[in-house]
Amino acid sequence: MMPANSEHFSSMTPAQSNRQRTKALAIASVLLIALLALSGLHPYDQATWVLEVAPVLIALPLLWASYQRFPLTTLLYVGIFAHALVLMLGGAYTYARVPLGFQIQDWLALERNPYDKIGHFFQGLVPALVAREILVRGQHVNGTKMLAFVVVCIVLAISATYEFIEWGAALAMGQGADEFLGTQGDPWDTQSDMFFALIGAVTALLLFSRLQDRQIQRLTNTHADDR
Repeated sequence: MMPANSEHFSSMTPAQSNRQRTKALAIASVLLIALLALSGLHPYDQATWVLEVAPVLIALPLLWASYQRFPLTTLLYVGIFAHALVLMLGGAYTYARVPLGFQIQDWLALERNPYDKIGHFFQGLVPALVAREILVRGQHVNGTKMLAFVVVCIVLAISATYEFIEWGAALAMGQGADEFLGTQGDPWDTQSDMFFALIGAVTALLLFSRLQDRQIQRLTNTHADDR
């Protein structure tokens, strides 16, 4: 027996479905702004908070500005929202001091707080979905294997660029950049950060490619009907 809400959504026109989706995204935006403000009330280090949440501050206006012209799949919006939460939590506490990281450290008997690796995993997973969606919708790459290769290369380029930014912060701020870098004395922190980004990218490709393709097709059909 089909639930009543399923009947409701199945009977919705593309225009009604799009309005529902827009409303949900607006609510998510308001919630994200509220959580962003909360994370910045009393952060452990104000400069570190600004550096860590800068991607959120940049991404939100871009997503709003491009929504009518180039709306993204629901999967991608959910991924961006989750990534923003990871960034804001890391900004509020600094990555080396996030309580969740200490719990994971205890559970797995690790030598250091691993929360920064969660951040770099998402730094691979979400940009992989972004890159893949742009490439697929623009038909810029032919073949699934080549598409996967290009996506992974883009993610590693983004990860390397972020490490350059951390290096620049260390040179500019000296000891003041320690909280932002969050190396916790690990001499291989840069390499492991990029490795976790790679794991995130591969995870995105293996687990979410088919779902993303279906949502891209549905999104394309909806906009074709609107026209």
